[in-house]
Amino acid sequence: MTNYKLTIQYDGTRFYGWEHQPGNEMTIQGKLETVLSKMTGETVDVIGAGRTDAGVHALAMTANARFNTDLSEDEIRDYMNRYLPDDICIKEVRIASDRFHSRYNALGKTYRYTCYVGDTKPVFDRKYVYTIDAGRQLNLAAMKEAAGYLTGQKDYASFCSNPRMKKSTVRKVDKIEIVRKGDYLTLTYHGTGFLQHMVRILTGTILEVGFGDRTAASIPALIEAKDRKQAGFTAPSQGLCMIEVDYH
Repeated sequence: MTNYKLTIQYDGTRFYGWEHQPGNEMTIQGKLETVLSKMTGETVDVIGAGRTDAGVHALAMTANARFNTDLSEDEIRDYMNRYLPDDICIKEVRIASDRFHSRYNALGKTYRYTCYVGDTKPVFDRKYVYTIDAGRQLNLAAMKEAAGYLTGQKDYASFCSNPRMKKSTVRKVDKIEIVRKGDYLTLTYHGTGFLQHMVRILTGTILEVGFGDRTAASIPALIEAKDRKQAGFTAPSQGLCMIEVDYH
C-alpha cells in the first residue's frame, strides 16, 4: 500500500477533538477515515501528528494514511474535499516514503492562542478567540517575563491535565512569543511536543500573570512543584489553533 501524507485544515468548533471515539461520529480523524474508506472500499487508518482537543482548530495538521487507489494525489484531495464537511479541508496530498510517520517523525509543532482584548465584542471571530472581559488590563511586560521562565527544556508536569501520565513530562519549548496588535493578543508556542492541555494551561498561567493574579517570579517554583493544581486555569479551547508541524 502507498503511504500518503495529508495536510489538513479544520474548524474544530463542532468536533470532539481529533481522535476517533467509539460511537461518536464527530471527530476529525473519524471523518477522514470514513471518507477514505468509502473512496478505497477498504478500512483506512489515519495517523495524526497530534491529538487536538475538542473545539481546537488547525491551520495545517499533518497526517498519514496507507491505502490503495488509482487516483492521483490531486484527485484524492478533490475527492476528500467533495465528501468531507465544510469545516474540514484537505490542503494537500503527497506520496510519502514508506517509513514516514506523521507523529514519530515530527520534529516540532507550532500552536497559536488568540485572545480578544477589545472593548466591544468580536462578533465574527468569536469561535476562534478567547474574549477577555472588557476593562481587565494586561501587563505584557510581566507576561513576557513569565514566558521567559517557561521556555527551555523542563519538566512540565504542572502544566499537564493528565494526573496518571506514566511517560516523561519533560518537553522542550524553544519559543513563546507574545504579541498584541490592536484588539488581539496572540501567544505563539513552538516546541518538540506538548502534553495534554499543556498549551492552554501555559496560556492560562501567563494570563494570570498579566492580570496580576500571580507574579512572573513565582513561575520557577511552580515548575519545580510538578503539581497541576498550582498552575493557572486551562484557557478555553476555541482560542487555540495548531499552525504547523515541522519535519526534515
